[in-house]
Amino acid sequence: MAKKVAVIGAGVSGLISLKCCVDEGLEPTCFERTKDIGGLWRFQENVEDGRASIYQSVITNTSKEMSCFSDFPMPEDFPNFLHNSKLLEYFRIFAKKFDLLKYIQFQTTVLSVKKRPDFSSSGQWEVVTENKGQEQSSVFDAVMVCNGHHILPHIPLEEFPGIERFKGQYFHSRQYKCPEGFEGKHILVVGIGNSAADIAVELSKKAAQVFISTRGGSWIISRISKDGYPWDMIFHTRYKSMLQDVLPRIVLKWMRNQQMDRWFSHENYALEPQNKNLMKESIVNDELPSHILRGAIKVKSKVRELTETSAIFEDGTVEEDIDVIVFATGYTLSFPFLEDSLVKVENNMVSLFKYMFPPHHEKPTLACIGLIQPLGPIFPTVELQARWATRVFKGLCTLPSEKTMMEDIIERHKKRIDLFGESQSQILQTNYISYLDELALEIGAKPELLSLLLKDPKLAVKVYFGPCNSYQYRLVGPGQWEGARRAILTQKQRILKPLKTRALEPSSNFSVSFLLKILGLLAVVVAFFSRFLWF
Repeated sequence: MAKKVAVIGAGVSGLISLKCCVDEGLEPTCFERTKDIGGLWRFQENVEDGRASIYQSVITNTSKEMSCFSDFPMPEDFPNFLHNSKLLEYFRIFAKKFDLLKYIQFQTTVLSVKKRPDFSSSGQWEVVTENKGQEQSSVFDAVMVCNGHHILPHIPLEEFPGIERFKGQYFHSRQYKCPEGFEGKHILVVGIGNSAADIAVELSKKAAQVFISTRGGSWIISRISKDGYPWDMIFHTRYKSMLQDVLPRIVLKWMRNQQMDRWFSHENYALEPQNKNLMKESIVNDELPSHILRGAIKVKSKVRELTETSAIFEDGTVEEDIDVIVFATGYTLSFPFLEDSLVKVENNMVSLFKYMFPPHHEKPTLACIGLIQPLGPIFPTVELQARWATRVFKGLCTLPSEKTMMEDIIERHKKRIDLFGESQSQILQTNYISYLDELALEIGAKPELLSLLLKDPKLAVKVYFGPCNSYQYRLVGPGQWEGARRAILTQKQRILKPLKTRALEPSSNFSVSFLLKILGLLAVVVAFFSRFLWF
């Protein structure tokens, strides 16, 4: 009899978890508290309790080729960076293709997840749900927690003395939907993450003045990289990941600083990160520098104090007549349906083996999917998490002892602090390619480059020097997809397809720059032999 798996949430993590369950012959049931799929990426005009909320204009920061599921490329005509409605369309196509909707119970809230009395031998869970006022209890062999971590807003009001006497409006960025209604206002955005930058830029087109307050600064990058290709297609390669592993930290720091300041000087724009040694996640925003340049946005230091109408900053400067404060200050991890002991968060450390499995359970039958912030696309990350978890549930993969898992958690925590710092916002941060390879190694899906080089040199070069996307983890091992090779070799075609919307006359491949390179090479050769003959 197939094992029954409860999947909590029908967002991106829930959908891919359902597919992985089906692929492994498990029997999933997904509980979704709303009436539709999409989770974070389904925009709603109103904020709903218990679910993530986005603003109307949200666009992905990672490109379609880097964000799609490993055996289901996005359509060629989809833009490279997608509006939230377009990404939701992809999820609907995906769910229909693999017939996933039949496993989802909509408008069903999970009230509690508890171990069964015989858990030490059975590993089973009792899941209590509520639908239209009716409670129901069911027994499952495993549970996949996929409800995300963008639900409970974090507003540290104790860090803002005087907030109680502030006469203007203030709210968390979760409440923000669109710029209408903020015309002519003086607005302070607190925070320097992607949401803070997006909201500040959007509001600055309507407001009289926008200020953005940051305690530590941040690197800002554009979606557009070398030759106009999406930034993550250029940045996330195995070759660059290898350099990060072998080069000294001081060299990496210099290279990173040079790369980040190539677009504009962060120091000149008051955005330079306070600690440039840390590998904090960069903000992806194409407009923020230009809005600062024209004065629509002014960057300020940390807020020291608030009065009835003004903000006083740590550097002593004061901004008067503040009408609105938007707190883009992140979220607090929350799992109201789980007992506190199941997923522990203490001292800014999540006690989960590889951000997934509680180490102290007698049976590895509960996994958190998507409770992570990789320095790269989230979708391939949660997919590999789900692929590994479902194989653990089946007994095809085993976890180490509790002692070994705890040692790994502690060591990973130390490395995280060394790389990303101790900020509460970095609690789930991890490297991208190295983490994907860790998970892929567990299920035997990590590509072996030397073997690939001998068998298929053309593909090996693409895998090593090209973008490290999800297709690479379908080349070998369980779940191998025969279309993976073709998907890797044809990704440039899918990138360019939505861009080439105007017919152009074919141009000669023989360019002036190519001629100059040839002449330069010849000059080097001539100089070398001339010197050789001279001696």
